[in-house]
Amino acid sequence: MLAELTRIFLGDQDLTFMVEILFRTVIIYFYTLSLLRWIGGRSVAQLSIVEFLLVIAIGSAVGDSLFYPDVPLLPAMAAILLVVLFNKFIDLAIQRSDRLSNFFEGRPQIVVTNGQVHLHKIRSQGIGLSELHLKLRDKGVTDLAEVRYAVLEPNGVLSVLTHDKATDKLATGLFESPAVPADEFGAATDAGVRGS
Repeated sequence: MLAELTRIFLGDQDLTFMVEILFRTVIIYFYTLSLLRWIGGRSVAQLSIVEFLLVIAIGSAVGDSLFYPDVPLLPAMAAILLVVLFNKFIDLAIQRSDRLSNFFEGRPQIVVTNGQVHLHKIRSQGIGLSELHLKLRDKGVTDLAEVRYAVLEPNGVLSVLTHDKATDKLATGLFESPAVPADEFGAATDAGVRGS
């Protein structure tokens, strides 16, 4: 019984490997933390696809190097560095090119115009009507008629631009490019609008 518990909790390693795990964890943790601070970061809710891939790749490299004795630290650190450098390179490319930004991160999509839902757009983005309603409620919308535009951002966040109840006119600047791509305004009146 004691041998079984030892095998379950320690595997084939002896207690001295616990000291090695502590050493590995301290090195990899602070190394990875310094690299992530260098590239900057956003909360998990705001991660783009590129940043989400970065988290997965680093998590795998970090996890393996922490507790597998046959994974040497320097190759693991090199793999982490390469993933971070690739991410930094892609970030710089995205900042300099709208085309690359659209390719890597996607484009914002207008999913509601003047209270009317664009069903084909929400379906193409992989969300249903009930999820859209949930996101609208989360933004404080109680009636679709309040919504002038609802924009599904590439990171999955819904931006809601409501009617100006006092003057009922567009607040210039909010609805002009680049907040909403100019070609999206024409597409917003195309077929596929619910209720038209």
